[in-house]
Amino acid sequence: MQNYVGLKAGLVREVFKSASLPTTETHGGEYLAVIGPFRTKRGALFSRDHGQGNPHCRCVSDAERLGKMYAGTR
Repeated sequence: MQNYVGLKAGLVREVFKSASLPTTETHGGEYLAVIGPFRTKRGALFSRDHGQGNPHCRCVSDAERLGKMYAGTR
């Protein structure tokens, strides 16, 4: 299962896991957009909490790297 960040109405971000690639058919009723997949939950959480408007977090790999850095596990 892979970690994703789903954007709901009002641009509320939520981390969720999915065994398959989210599509409009499988997750469209719940999310307006999906970001991911993330290799780690830490990366997904960082993207959820700090990704919007953060110039250092522009893609999934940035979130993965920054999540490790802020957790102190470089």
